[in-house]
Amino acid sequence: MTAQDSATERQRIAVPPRTSPADRPATGRPATGTATANRAAARPGAPQTAPVSRRVGTLQAALGVTAFSLTFPSTAWGLEGIGPWSFVALRCVLSALVAGGCLLALRVPPPRRADWPGLAVVAAGTVIGFPLLTTLALQTSSTAHAAVVVGLLPLTTAVFSVLRTGARPSRAFWAAALAGAAAVVGFTVQQSGGALTTADLYLFGALVVCAAGYTEGGRLAGHMPGWQVIGWALVLCLPLGVLWAALALPHETVELTAHSTAGLLYAAVGSQFLGLVVWYRGMAVVGIPKASQLQLAQPLLTLVWSVFLLGEALTPAAPLTAVAVLVCIAATQRARG
Repeated sequence: MTAQDSATERQRIAVPPRTSPADRPATGRPATGTATANRAAARPGAPQTAPVSRRVGTLQAALGVTAFSLTFPSTAWGLEGIGPWSFVALRCVLSALVAGGCLLALRVPPPRRADWPGLAVVAAGTVIGFPLLTTLALQTSSTAHAAVVVGLLPLTTAVFSVLRTGARPSRAFWAAALAGAAAVVGFTVQQSGGALTTADLYLFGALVVCAAGYTEGGRLAGHMPGWQVIGWALVLCLPLGVLWAALALPHETVELTAHSTAGLLYAAVGSQFLGLVVWYRGMAVVGIPKASQLQLAQPLLTLVWSVFLLGEALTPAAPLTAVAVLVCIAATQRARG
C-alpha cells in the first residue's frame, strides 16, 4: 500500500496544472503576454496599439506647430480687452472645462499613479508657466520679438529630451538644429533691434518651463493617448485656475470685444487643447528631438499671422530666413538617431 501510495503521489505531481477558461484564448493555448496586452489595450481609455506611420506623426506634429503659431497673435488680441492675469486664468479654466468634458463623456479612467508627477510637469510648463510668462512679455513686446522664445524652443526641447529620456540624436542632427536655431535667433534679434528688456527674462523663463513640459508630455504620450496627456494636465490645473480667476478678475479690466473674445477662445481651445493633442501624438510617433525641430518654422508662421491679423510689417529678411529654416528642418528629419 505504501508503494502504491508513493507511485500515485508521483503521478499526481507529474500532472501539469490546469488553466482556467479565463486564462485561455479561443485557440485553447495558454494566454501569452501579447494577448494579455491586447486585452489591456481594449479597455476604455487605454492607448490604441494600431501602428501610426512616421509620415502621419510628422503631419500631426506640424499641425500642432501651426496651431501654436497663432498663440501670440491671439494673445495680443486678448490683451486688447482683458488683463494679463485674468486672460491666463480664463484661458486655463476654459480649456480645462473642455478637456474635462471630453474625458467625462468618453468615461476615460484616471491615469496610473506613476503618471501623475509627469502630468504635473506638463501642467506647470505648458498650462501655467508658458502662457503666463509669454502673456506678461507681450504686454511690452511685439509678437516678432516674442518669437525668439519659440526660435530657441526646439533646441531646448531636444536638450531636455536627451537629459530626460536618454535620446541620442546624431551629430548631423545637432548641427542642423543649431544652424536652424541660429538663423531664427538672428532674424528675431534683428527684428527687435537686439536690445534686451524685462520681456526677455519672461521669454527665457517660458522657454525653459515649456521645454520641460513638452519633453514630459512627449514621454507620457508613448503609452497614453496624446489628448489624454494634455486633458488630464488641464484638469489638474482647474482648481488653481478657478481660484486664480476669482482673485484676478475683480482687479483687472475685462472687456469682451470681438478681438479679445476670439483671442481668448482660440488660446484656450485651439492652442492650449487641440494644438497640444496633435503635438503630443506626433512627438510620440517621430520622437521628441525630431518633432521639436518642426517648431523652427513657428516664428516665421507667427510673423505671417502678425502681418495679416495685427498689421505688423514684415522685413525682406523673412523669405531668406524661411528658406534657411526649411533646409534645417529637412536635415533634422533625415538625420539618423
